[in-house]
Amino acid sequence: MLTPSYLADTAPGRGARVEPRSWLHTDAPSLSLNGPWRFRLSPHAALPEDVASPELDDSGWDSIPVPAHWVLEGDGAYGRPAYTNVQFPFPIDPPHVPDENPTGDYRRGFTMPADWPADARVALRFDGVESLYRVWLNGEEVGIATGSRLAQEFDVTGLIRDGANLLSVRVHQWSPASYLEDQDQWWLPGIFRDVTLVARPADGIEDLWLRTGFENGDGTVLPELVAEEAAFPVTLRIPELGVETVWASPAAVAPVAVGGVEPWTAETPRLYEATVEAQGETATLRLGFRTVEIRGDRFLVNGRRVVFHGMNRHETHPERGRVFDEQHAREDLARMKRFNVNAIRTSHYPPHPRLLDLADELGFWVILECDLETHGFETAGWARNPSDDPAWREAYLDRIRRTVERDKNHPSIVIWSLGNESGTGTNLAAMSAWVHARDPERPVHYEGDYTGEYTDVYSRMYSTIPETEQIGTDGSLAPLLGCTPAQGARQRTKPFILCEYAHAMGNGPGALDQYDELTRRFPRLHGGFVWEWRDHGILTETADGTPFYAYGGDFGEVVHDGNFVMDGMVLSNDEPTPGLHEFAAVVQPLRFAFDGGDLIVENDRHTADTADLALRWRVEHDGRTVASGVLDAPVVAAGSGARIPLPAVEVAADAETWLTVDAVLAADTAWAPAGHVVATAQHDLSAALPLPATVLPSGWRTGDGTLTLGPAEFEGGRLVRLGGRAVSGPRLELFRAPTDNDEGAAFSDPTGSDASVPGVSSASLWRQQGLDRLTRRLVSVEEAPGALRTIERVSAANAARTVTVETVWAIAGDALELRVEIEPSAGWPSVWPRIGVRFDIPDAGDPIAGAEWFGTGPLESYPDSMRAAQVGRYSASVADLSVEYARPQETGHRSAVRTLDIGPFALEVLPDARGRRAGFSLGRHTPQQIAAAGHPHELPETESTVLILDAAQHGLGSRACGPDVWPTHALRPEARTLRVRIRA
Repeated sequence: MLTPSYLADTAPGRGARVEPRSWLHTDAPSLSLNGPWRFRLSPHAALPEDVASPELDDSGWDSIPVPAHWVLEGDGAYGRPAYTNVQFPFPIDPPHVPDENPTGDYRRGFTMPADWPADARVALRFDGVESLYRVWLNGEEVGIATGSRLAQEFDVTGLIRDGANLLSVRVHQWSPASYLEDQDQWWLPGIFRDVTLVARPADGIEDLWLRTGFENGDGTVLPELVAEEAAFPVTLRIPELGVETVWASPAAVAPVAVGGVEPWTAETPRLYEATVEAQGETATLRLGFRTVEIRGDRFLVNGRRVVFHGMNRHETHPERGRVFDEQHAREDLARMKRFNVNAIRTSHYPPHPRLLDLADELGFWVILECDLETHGFETAGWARNPSDDPAWREAYLDRIRRTVERDKNHPSIVIWSLGNESGTGTNLAAMSAWVHARDPERPVHYEGDYTGEYTDVYSRMYSTIPETEQIGTDGSLAPLLGCTPAQGARQRTKPFILCEYAHAMGNGPGALDQYDELTRRFPRLHGGFVWEWRDHGILTETADGTPFYAYGGDFGEVVHDGNFVMDGMVLSNDEPTPGLHEFAAVVQPLRFAFDGGDLIVENDRHTADTADLALRWRVEHDGRTVASGVLDAPVVAAGSGARIPLPAVEVAADAETWLTVDAVLAADTAWAPAGHVVATAQHDLSAALPLPATVLPSGWRTGDGTLTLGPAEFEGGRLVRLGGRAVSGPRLELFRAPTDNDEGAAFSDPTGSDASVPGVSSASLWRQQGLDRLTRRLVSVEEAPGALRTIERVSAANAARTVTVETVWAIAGDALELRVEIEPSAGWPSVWPRIGVRFDIPDAGDPIAGAEWFGTGPLESYPDSMRAAQVGRYSASVADLSVEYARPQETGHRSAVRTLDIGPFALEVLPDARGRRAGFSLGRHTPQQIAAAGHPHELPETESTVLILDAAQHGLGSRACGPDVWPTHALRPEARTLRVRIRA
C-alpha cells in the first residue's frame, strides 16, 4: 500500500475547515472530548482507513489520554522522543517524508447533548495536534489539518447525530508541515491540546475583536463583530466604566469612547471585564487599554519607550511535554515576575491560549510568534527552502492567519512575529503584508529580515557587545549582514530588539550587565529576550531505576543535538539557576547610588511609580546585622529620581561595614508576597583595615619535609593531616569541568575584541594543553624554624610549558599561614579556566557536611556574573553549594571569600598585594570527574570532599551560542598569589 498522497501536499489542509476566529470565553454550549481514547500505533503511514469504520472492533486497542504525546505514554511502547535543533530527523526531500512514519489512530465515542440548540452549527475544535491529522465522524471524512501549535475548527453540523457518535482521528508524526516546524525542541507527536465540540448558535457571535486604545486617561474601544442579523441587537457592557452600548444591527457597530480609564501595561496590568451579549450567546473578555506605536526609532506603548527584559519561552514540562497545565503555567509566569522578567517571546509558536490570558492578567509584554521554522534547510545551504517557494504560499499565510485571529484580543501582545530561522523570501513578505492589513497597530517582527524589506523592527540574535553598541549608534556593521547602503540606512531608522541573546546553557550566561548598560545608553536599543526560559529535560530513568532528566541522544535518536535543549534560566525541575538571579539583579527596575549620606533612587519602570514598594535598610559588621529600618522615602514616578537621606551608620573599627538597601513589595501581589525583594544595592562603608603582615621566615635549610606545624602534619614536604584529619594538598588546579559555554565555539567577535579562537572552543584548547592532566615534580624542600617551603614544577605529558609553584607554610601567632606563589612559564597560548589549589579531604567516616563563609553569596558567582552576589555571612550544605546542571560542569564558585569554616578547620583568606581576594568551591568530585560525566547520575560515588581555593576564575560568556568571555573577564596565564591563615 502506498503512502497517502496528502502526505506530499503542501496545502495546510482540506475538508470542512472553518475560518480562524478568536479564542473566546462564551456561554455557548461546549463538550470537552478530553480524556481516555482508544489508541493504536503503526510504524508507517500506509494504512487502511479502518480507523473510520464504526464496525471496527477496537476493544483490543490500548487506552491513551488526550491531551498527551504518545511518545511520553506507555513507558516507551509508543516510540521515543527525539531532539534536534537545526537538523531534520528525516531526509531533506520536501515536501516528501519517509514511509517509516509513526502513525497514531485515535477513536472515542461521545453522546451529543440533548439540550443543545436545534439550529446551532456544530464545530469540532482541535487546539494542538502534531503533525498532520485526518478526522472522521461516524465513518465520514471531516477533513485534514496541519499546523501543530495552531487551532483548527471543523464544521461537523451535517455529520453529527443525536445520541451516540464515533470520532476517529489519524495522526501522522511526519508530514510536509514538519518542514515548517523545526523549532529547536523535542519532536513529540500526538493530540497534545484540548479537543472540544462547540455549538455555534445561529443568533450567536461568530467572531469578536475589541481593539482598544489609550491616550491621556481616555480609552477607546474599536469593535469588530461578526454575527448574523439574528444575533442583533447586541449589547456591549463594561460595568466598571459605566459603559452599556446597544448595537441594533451590524451597521450600527461603532467605536466607543470611554473616559477615566487606567492604562494596561506589563507593570500595571489593569483589566476591565467586558461582555458582548448577542441574542443567543454572550462573550466575556478582559480589556486592557493601551496604544502601541513606533515613532522614529522608538517602540512605544502609551507614548513611553518599552525596554524588554524578556525571556524566550517554549512550552515544555519534564513529564507532560507541551501538554498545558494551567497551575504550573501560572506559577511559571509568577516566577518570571519575581525575577524581574517583563516580556515573553513565544518561541517559536503560539502557546496554549490560556497562557495569554495569564500574561494579560499578571502583566507581560508579549511578542507572539507564528508556528514556523525551517531551520533544517540551513544544512542544505537553504536550497528548496519553502519560504521562497510559491507552492508553500498558502501554508505560510494559513499559519499567520490562524495565529493572529486566535489571539488578537490580548492586550499583552504588542508585536506579531512571523516565525523564526526560516531564511527569507516572498512567502514571509506575504505573511507580513497580511498582518499589516489585518492589524495596522501592532508591528511585525522577523529576525531573518536583515535588510528590513517587510518588518517594522530591526532584530538580531546574539550580536556581540561592540556590534550591539554600533547598532545603538550608527549601525555601521550593517554591511556585514549583506545590506546595501540604502538597506542599512532603512534599518537604522527602526527600533532594535535582541530577539535572542545571552544563551543560558549550563553555568552562565555572562555579561548580562554589559547588554543592559547599552540599553540604558542608547534609546534605540529596546532590550531583548534571553535564550531561554527553561530547560527541556524529559524525566526518565536508567535501567536500574535512577531518575534523571534526559536530553538529545538519551533516547537513541539517529541524529540529535545533544544537551543543546538544556539552555534555560530555570532547570527542568523548576529550580531557578544562578543565572536567573543574576538577570534579576541586572534588570532590576530601580537603580541605586550612594552619595555621601544620601541614597539616589532612579525609577526605570515604564509606567509604575514606587508607591507599591518600601525601602528597607540594614547595616552589617562582618556579615552580622547591627542596625536596620525602613527609609522615609517619597513616591518616585516612572522615569524620575529622588535623593533620600540615609540613617547615620556606625562604622566598625575592626570589621567590614556594609549598608544594604532593598526595595521590597509593600503588599501581597498575584505573583509574590509582601517583602519580596524587587531591587537591591550594597555600599561598602568599611574603614581601612590593616592587612596582617606576611610571615617571612629566615634560616632556610634543606630538609626532608616531615614535620608538624601547628595543626598541620607533613610527610616529604606534602600535607597529610590538618586539624587532626587526613588532608592532601595544596595541589595546583588549572582545570575546571568545562561549562557548556567553555565547550562552545559558536563564533568570535567580528571586531576582534574577545579572547576566543574562531571555531575552536576554549575547552578543546585546555585539553590540548593538558590542563586536565597536570603532573608534579617536587624540585626542593626547605625548612626553617616554624616553617616549611616547597617548590614544584607542574606540567603535562608531551608539553614543554610549565608552572612553578612555591608553597610556604609558617606559624603566624595562633594560626598557620599558607602562601602559594604560582608563576607560569612564557608561551601559554590560550586563556586558563582557573588558577587555584585543591585540597582533598577523605571522609574517614565523617564527611564534610557543609560550609559557613563570610564573603559573596549566597549563590555561585564568576567574574562576568557578579551582580547578584552580595557580601554577607552564609552557610550551605555541600550538596547545596553546587547546581545540578543537566550536564555536569563547573559550578559552586563563591568569589571574594574572607573567612571559610568547613567544620574541622577554619580559613581566613587574605587579599593579595593588589587587594584581590580568592574564592572557593566545595564539592564531592574533582573537576576531572565532573568533566567525565554526561549526566549527574553518572558522577561516581566518592569518599572525600574537594576544596578548591581559586586565586582567579575565567568568566562565563555565552559562547555555547553567542559571544565569548569579554576580555576584562578572561583569565590569561599570569602569576598569582594565594594567602590563607588556617585554624583548627
